[in-house]
Amino acid sequence: MIDRQGGMRSALGSRIPLASLIQTLAVAEHLSFYRAANALGVSQSSVSARIKALEEDLGILLFERNTRGVRLTEAGRLFVERVSAGVEHLDHAVKSAGMAALGECGRLRVGVHGLIPHSFLANLIGQYRSIYPGIEMEIAESTAREALMHLRADQIDIAFVVGTPDPPDCHSRPIWQEPLVAALPDSHALAVQEHVTWADLAGEIFLVRPGGPGPQVHDHILMRLSGQWPVPSILRVGVERASLLSMVGQGFGITLLGAASSLSVVAGVRFLPIADEPELIVFSAIWSPFNRNAALRNLLDLADEMRRSVSA
Repeated sequence: MIDRQGGMRSALGSRIPLASLIQTLAVAEHLSFYRAANALGVSQSSVSARIKALEEDLGILLFERNTRGVRLTEAGRLFVERVSAGVEHLDHAVKSAGMAALGECGRLRVGVHGLIPHSFLANLIGQYRSIYPGIEMEIAESTAREALMHLRADQIDIAFVVGTPDPPDCHSRPIWQEPLVAALPDSHALAVQEHVTWADLAGEIFLVRPGGPGPQVHDHILMRLSGQWPVPSILRVGVERASLLSMVGQGFGITLLGAASSLSVVAGVRFLPIADEPELIVFSAIWSPFNRNAALRNLLDLADEMRRSVSA
């Protein structure tokens, strides 16, 4: 069973029973067929027979037997070292596969509209990372349309978006909701009030982003103000959320955001609830029905648990 270069034929390794390798390691550890058999809970004769059969298959003497017990030959020592490393790798692979099946290790790719400190989404991701430290999380910010494209291309596992989309090829579920608030410069005449109304906001310059929840905010402003007052002035600004709020603080205009944004202090900006706004902003999760990632399932379960605790 040895080739001319002195190595075992590659096909032989795949035919060696794992039990033979485990028993070989046990004998090498205890240097006794009797103690190895006791440790494994099998008969001494079965251990002796397996080792002998393995040595015959290999054409190598692994153990020298004598009346005082057994000891490894040099070939046996090298064989046991390699087998021991292989079994450890196999054990690690089995454990890793089991953890992945439970969603305790692996990778989870998440698309978001933005991460706002202390928001439901930020708390969800924070708690998830605390519960599942073995999961490598990748966060990507995008619009709802881009997130859906990324899902279909299997570039992300789940996306959190504004609204309640219902794409025919994806699962979706409302996860949380927030009141709508107006962000104004703290020097604005309305900033002294406890709240504002849509009538108060008519005639203002609204700043909206083309990304994140910007498109939904744009449509909501038109829905609330068109037909009752002059056509609202909406200015699209291609900046990130922090820069948008900075522009508000500098007097470029006002903007609308979810109430989570008001949880953070922003210099020069006052956040006010809109008293006559009847709707809450809904945020939903979207994912592929073909995604079997257990880490995704655990994230959705945690989101449901957190939503119930907030509603209680």
